[in-house]
Amino acid sequence: MNTYNSIFEFPNKKTIATIGTFDGVHLGHKRILEKIISNAKEANCESAVLTFYPHPRMVLQNGTPIKLLTTIEEKKELLKKIGIDNLIIHPFNKEFSQLNAEDFVKKVLVDELQIQKIIIGYDHRFGVNRTADIHDLIGFGEKYGFEVEQIDAQEIDEIAVSSTKIRNSLESGAITLANNYLGYNYFFSGTVVKGNQLGRTISFPTANIKLHDDHKLIPMNGVYFVKSNINEESCLGMMNIGNRPTVDGKNQTIEVNYFDLDKDLYDQEITIEIIDFIRNEQKFDSIDALKNQLEKDKIFCSTYFNNSKV
Repeated sequence: MNTYNSIFEFPNKKTIATIGTFDGVHLGHKRILEKIISNAKEANCESAVLTFYPHPRMVLQNGTPIKLLTTIEEKKELLKKIGIDNLIIHPFNKEFSQLNAEDFVKKVLVDELQIQKIIIGYDHRFGVNRTADIHDLIGFGEKYGFEVEQIDAQEIDEIAVSSTKIRNSLESGAITLANNYLGYNYFFSGTVVKGNQLGRTISFPTANIKLHDDHKLIPMNGVYFVKSNINEESCLGMMNIGNRPTVDGKNQTIEVNYFDLDKDLYDQEITIEIIDFIRNEQKFDSIDALKNQLEKDKIFCSTYFNNSKV
């Protein structure tokens, strides 16, 4: 997949394209993206996705909290796996948001993307203050010679419902439901940093993870069954997200105990796939009580692994 950091970097190619944030690149999105790919092959064009960074809401609603299912780097990898030919990540700023609808169509879609067909949701709005809609886009298509295909209301509603359910599921610990909607295990990436090393003293050493992106949605506090690929080796483990109440922790941390792994991971970048939720975070009466529970959690993970395909 070719990636461009501006529409003005895009070379002279005819495209079948779509526009959107595609946060999560979940199963609903995948149906639309596969439609783009098949249409492009039939028309002897290239498939293209136009998205924006930062997320438009970060610019237009400055100060409004936003948590994303995928970072821009994660989105790149997921779109690449699906088979999109070209990803254009255009910088979104207030100046760009003031582009009127026809200028956007002419200068971006027609002049730069040489669009032959756009596949877009019936509820898509664009141009300054998002005043133009699908009917305007169809009119511009007739004027500038490109086809417009609407994604029907039912499909768009399914996508919206899926995105909402994924977020709600992650925020309530319903990991398997979230993963079913995504079509893959929810994941995030970070760098292993030094913690207080308490885990080593109770035979459960942990990798403390510092996230790459503060806007990444993190599931609810609790203990999870996870896996990572470390040095080309699949490693299972359990992860705690929370404030470590047993030792009077104050700040949220993400700590992973990998089973059967005895390596120094400091400063390594690690991607963590979340397989399932184990239990809520809780405060124990003693460190020994915490250790006993961790032993039970590890047995749970081993049983889960033996009874399922992970």
